[in-house]
Amino acid sequence: MSKATPESRSLASCLWTALARFLDRTSPWADDPDLKMVAGAQLADAKVLDIKSVVEDLGGEERREDTNADVTFALQAEVLFGRDSAKLDGKANARIATIAEEIKKQDAKRVQVFGFTDNLGSSAHGDVLSKKRANAVHKQLAKDLDSGVAFDIRGYGEQFPIADNSTEEGRKKNRRVEVSFPRTDSSTD
Repeated sequence: MSKATPESRSLASCLWTALARFLDRTSPWADDPDLKMVAGAQLADAKVLDIKSVVEDLGGEERREDTNADVTFALQAEVLFGRDSAKLDGKANARIATIAEEIKKQDAKRVQVFGFTDNLGSSAHGDVLSKKRANAVHKQLAKDLDSGVAFDIRGYGEQFPIADNSTEEGRKKNRRVEVSFPRTDSSTD
């Protein structure tokens, strides 16, 4: 989470003071003693909350999530692999190269590659397939990136669905590989 600067604290304080004065004059609750600040009381420092931006293509095949701390790309398995396969198809390499360029741009030194499946078939098969798919994406990313990047590769199988597994549309969204890495311009408390 980003730290509040003195400027943001003073701006927030001014806004809260102005709002309190406005409400004191115009609010139907202006006379309610439970809603007024006690004389001499001060407001806490303003907090700057994380902002999350999610961009998904119309077909739902690719999704990018940006927060103050991380960038995550999620690619549906059908975009990268054939059915029940962990072999990357030809179009997959170009999409993975685009992600590698963003990793370079952010100068990320640690990258997570997580594979997921739907709940069809056995759980054990899903676990193995999701790990193989994560490994395939990792190998392609490693070719496109400097050797100084460390990877965390996991296969979660049917765990952590992002959509309803009772519909084909939901299962399609759950069959995915996610690539996450920290933003270089993030600051934490």
